[in-house]
Amino acid sequence: MSPITATTRTWLTEADCDLDAFRALVERPTDLADHPSAERVEQNVPLYDSSRLRALAATAEGRRRVQGELVATLLDGPGIVVLKGAFPDGAVVDRASDAFRALIEEERASGAGRGDHFAEPGANDRVWNALDKMAVRTPEAFADYYANDILELVSEAWLGPAYQVTSQVNVVNPGGAAQSVHRDYHLGFLSQEQAAAYPAHVHRLSPVLTLQGAVAHCDMPVESGPTLYLPHSQKFEPGYLAWRLPRFVEYFDAHHIQLPLEKGDAAFFNPALFHAAGHNRSAGIRRMANLLQVSSAFGRAMETVDREAMANAVFPVLLRRKAEGVSADWLRRVIAATAEGYPFPTNLDLDPPVEGLAPPSQADILHRAVTEDWTPEQLRTGLRAAAERRRS
Repeated sequence: MSPITATTRTWLTEADCDLDAFRALVERPTDLADHPSAERVEQNVPLYDSSRLRALAATAEGRRRVQGELVATLLDGPGIVVLKGAFPDGAVVDRASDAFRALIEEERASGAGRGDHFAEPGANDRVWNALDKMAVRTPEAFADYYANDILELVSEAWLGPAYQVTSQVNVVNPGGAAQSVHRDYHLGFLSQEQAAAYPAHVHRLSPVLTLQGAVAHCDMPVESGPTLYLPHSQKFEPGYLAWRLPRFVEYFDAHHIQLPLEKGDAAFFNPALFHAAGHNRSAGIRRMANLLQVSSAFGRAMETVDREAMANAVFPVLLRRKAEGVSADWLRRVIAATAEGYPFPTNLDLDPPVEGLAPPSQADILHRAVTEDWTPEQLRTGLRAAAERRRS
């Protein structure tokens, strides 16, 4: 077992965000020889023909070899793969698109506000929780769509079996502005201060808990604003603290790449890759993508716990101890053991990130109740309302 050295980083800070070190990572070329199953490399991104991948993965040994290459690309390579023709049956994609458009029109008519994580609310047409809405409303279209073998191939490669799929539909209309550059779920949804509170090994762990993907539901020429990427940026360890810093934003704006996609193509990428949806400068293309968040089976606790009941039971004790003069640290520790400190998963229709990247967690509500001396009835009402917002 190797000893811990003085250079081992346990905690990351903004001081670790060295732009020169970042440039040394992202300015290296992507070598096609490292991606033998790919058809070509464009703008540092390997492009794969999905029909060829299907043939190469037809045997157990071939499947493992292809999956190993995809993992190496996402982890140690450019961090992104484009899978041409991942959804080869245009009719399957069109039926899904029809279902998505119907949901958009229905939700627009209802007047429901759509928050967004990295763009102004209302800038795009967004369907949260699209997976279960599509399954319930159009189960045949859902089944045909999610029977896709390429989705399984890459998800299983990155996450292993028992992964969970979620989906959000995003339509960027002509004139729709680009998103701000970001990393994604999990640490990418935390504030700078919150992300810095997690040790460096969690910064390394976070990206392997999720696979990010997007399926093109229409042809996406560059002028329609397909996603902007910075290949190899997922390898920058303090990147969850760097992506908000102005010098890194400026670098991304000057050096990102952008690849056109055709209907049925899919891009899958490491969620730590610096990326952002592009500006739709087209005259009439409503750029529709099905955004896939595929999650590891292991992102959950061993036991189910009724934390709402716990919070209501412990709340009077917290109020009494606060009145007796216990420290804020004491209160924080008890709240952490009592309430759910993470706001996801949730129902983003009812619990949208309108005022930030994430809605308040159960622990945030309990902390506010203690700070503001709520009554037990106020807390019960607040926790129940929050729980109802989280329901699908």
